[in-house]
Amino acid sequence: MAHHRAPDSKREQFRRYLEKTGVVDSLTSVLVALYELPEKPSNSLEFVKEHLNSVGQTLAESEALQQEVIELRQRCARLVEENKELKSRLQPNEPEDKSSNDK
Repeated sequence: MAHHRAPDSKREQFRRYLEKTGVVDSLTSVLVALYELPEKPSNSLEFVKEHLNSVGQTLAESEALQQEVIELRQRCARLVEENKELKSRLQPNEPEDKSSNDK
């Protein structure tokens, strides 16, 4: 009987750990959100993954991150264009045969 108690004790400790660290609350909130959706997603695992990543973030934090992504994408696009322009401006100045310069 003592053998049976040890796993229960470990299981109970693990359950308390999950509750204490907020894992149970996070999982519960994501599963409730999934349950309350009028149309269930075709890939529920992806839904859970995406929403677990955002648990604990406030709406303001989430919106700020989304805005930052938009700004960084715009900056990246500008830098790509600038890079193309600079390459095209440098191209006429480059020697025809680069291997002859290595000698």
